Amino acid sequence: MRIIAELPHPDFKISILNMNQKFIIKIEQGSLEQSYKIPEMDLTDGVNSVFELLDETFLKAVGDRFIIMRKDFKESYLRYNY
Repeated sequence: MRIIAELPHPDFKISILNMNQKFIIKIEQGSLEQSYKIPEMDLTDGVNSVFELLDETFLKAVGDRFIIMRKDFKESYLRYNY
C-alpha cells in the first residue's frame, strides 16, 4: 500500500492510497478514521476521478459521520467504565 496523494482540508487528514488495483480514500479526524475502497477500473480518469468524488457534499457527510462515530464510541466507553 502506498500513499499517492494527500489533500489539504481544515477538518480532516485525507490520504489517497493505492493497493491491489484499488484506490483507498482514508479520512482521519483525531483517533477516528473512515476509509472507502474503489476499484481502479470503475474510474475513468484514475486518481483525478478520486479527487472529483471528494466534493463538498460528500465531505459534509463525512464530517457528520465523524460526529456520530465519536458519540457512539463515547457512549460505549462510558458503559465500559461505569
